[in-house]
Amino acid sequence: MTLPGETVSEGPAPLLVLATHNTGKLRELRELLRGQVPGLDVDTQVVDAGAVGAPDVVETGVTFAENSLLKARAVAEATGLVAIADDSGLSVDVLGGAPGIFSARWSGRHGDDAANLRLLLAQLSDVPDEYRGAAFVCAAALAVPGRAADGGGREVVEYGQLEGSLLREPRGEGGFGYDPVLQPSGLDRSCAELSPEEKNAISHRGQAFRALLPSIVEALAEYGGQGQA
Repeated sequence: MTLPGETVSEGPAPLLVLATHNTGKLRELRELLRGQVPGLDVDTQVVDAGAVGAPDVVETGVTFAENSLLKARAVAEATGLVAIADDSGLSVDVLGGAPGIFSARWSGRHGDDAANLRLLLAQLSDVPDEYRGAAFVCAAALAVPGRAADGGGREVVEYGQLEGSLLREPRGEGGFGYDPVLQPSGLDRSCAELSPEEKNAISHRGQAFRALLPSIVEALAEYGGQGQA
């Protein structure tokens, strides 16, 4: 299996780039796409931004959709490959939808999951259980490189949402981000206590990428490989 950040030197050339350096997201995407796109070897042809030397993209948008499009568009232009990206986060009812687009840096430092969880739970420590509603929200974007006149330049955004409630302490060892504190509606386990298959079946990211799947298949059929010419 190609690890994020490694240069692909053997096997089929990459066809689809996920605009992230997050290993958890890449793993989830590969499993969602496995067997879904005819002829696509997800372990070698679906890679992250680091594997193809794509630049980091500053998320300057004010919505999940804007940020996902910024990332997908920039990576498609930089690599000449079909690119997809997502922006997702936690929306807490009593916080008016926050952390929202600031979920990954809620504690002040980007990607510090433990610190983000501690701060969020502290902020909600006196909130009764009946008011601890929350949801994971995701916008997933696809961008095809090139000019519209040449069949490129197409962009699509799809959405997903997983509703639940916030636990009072983290539970489970799986997943990442806020998974240990969100208990999906109708379940008695946190997202971090679900198997990868269970999580992908209901997750906000799974919903958004499954909605995007027809566009991914179409883009790869029409454009995949041109970027390698």
